[in-house]
Amino acid sequence: MNINLINIGDELLIGQVVNTNASWMAAYLNDNGMRVKRVFTIADNADEIKLTLQEALKSTDAVIITGGLGPTKDDITKHTLCEFFGSTLVLHEASLENVQQIFSKRNYPMTSLNEAQALVPACCQVLINKWGTAPGMWFEKDGKVVVSLPGVPAEMQGLMHEEVVPLLCKRFGVESIYHKNIWTFGIGESFLSDKIEQWELSLPKNIHLAYLPKDGMVRLRLSAYGDNKIRLEKQVTDEVKKLQTLVGEYIFGYDEDTLESIVGQLLAKQRKTLVTAESCTGGNIARLLTSVSGASAYYIGGIVAYANEAKEQHLGVLHSTLEQYGAVSQQTAEEMARGARERFGADYAVATTGIAGPDGGTLEKPVGTVWIAVAEEQGVEARCFSFGDGRERVVRRASYQALRWLQTKLLS
Repeated sequence: MNINLINIGDELLIGQVVNTNASWMAAYLNDNGMRVKRVFTIADNADEIKLTLQEALKSTDAVIITGGLGPTKDDITKHTLCEFFGSTLVLHEASLENVQQIFSKRNYPMTSLNEAQALVPACCQVLINKWGTAPGMWFEKDGKVVVSLPGVPAEMQGLMHEEVVPLLCKRFGVESIYHKNIWTFGIGESFLSDKIEQWELSLPKNIHLAYLPKDGMVRLRLSAYGDNKIRLEKQVTDEVKKLQTLVGEYIFGYDEDTLESIVGQLLAKQRKTLVTAESCTGGNIARLLTSVSGASAYYIGGIVAYANEAKEQHLGVLHSTLEQYGAVSQQTAEEMARGARERFGADYAVATTGIAGPDGGTLEKPVGTVWIAVAEEQGVEARCFSFGDGRERVVRRASYQALRWLQTKLLS
């Protein structure tokens, strides 16, 4: 079945609040066999809500609306829907009891505005909101469904889990959808496309491929549609095996895998430890590593040595090295990694030093130049990379490149 989403709120349109509801809802609905066709983001305006709802209903089986159900005067969705469906507001006793219980538990006094949350259009099926005071509402018209939910993410998600999706499945029935994500690194989107062109062209008609590049990685997403999820999983698994023979050297993980989690798993499995010595990445590699639960089993710590003095004092980089070769050099990167490994007594050390920009670049060392070094018992090795411009982009790409290089060493 197809669904359109309408997210209401002036705060979404002025950039004050990021519309996370749309992305969460699309992913959750897709996981449950429903396809989101369009997403509308509109203001708290009655005419806009009516016009958008009319448009959304033309091309879909159901429309889910979020936002505008609060108790204040700027929350107009409920009243607008009441007009749209030619209904009147009535008191819903179970919703009123829910509101009273919530306020009683919090020791808050009830006001007339709070009580008004229990007023709903007489023509709707009420969806009790266990997580807040504004109930959800389910409307049906001409064989189509309109659902209105609170914009508060926790309340919306709770109602989607327990009420909306089960009711939609019962009302329309759903097809099976199976997604598989294949993460690649070290090859550009166009080069990757060339390598797998014949495989892509021979994919079954019910399997769609999407390229999703970001920060030096390209995520390949296979989406299979059919009536049997087990059959779809096998179909996709067979295609992934073919893909592995073509570009296996670039694949680093699948689905929810991240470079930081995979590196952590390898270190833990091999009972090895890691430290980081960062300059241009400013601690971002350490942040990625420690974002993984259980990282203390293999990650000892790190040093952000941004100034040359810090590189000398805390990592043992020679003053003469910095004078002769500069901070952004093979020699400095190697000494940073070696010094960190020796000082922390770790099995591995990763170091970064470069020019993130926007200033500081030269003809010999333009913005985006980064040296990455990996030190281990057998010695230290450094490589130079060019990540282009854009300060945050350089930091992210350098961080992921360092982790990817460490992954390949741990696998060798």
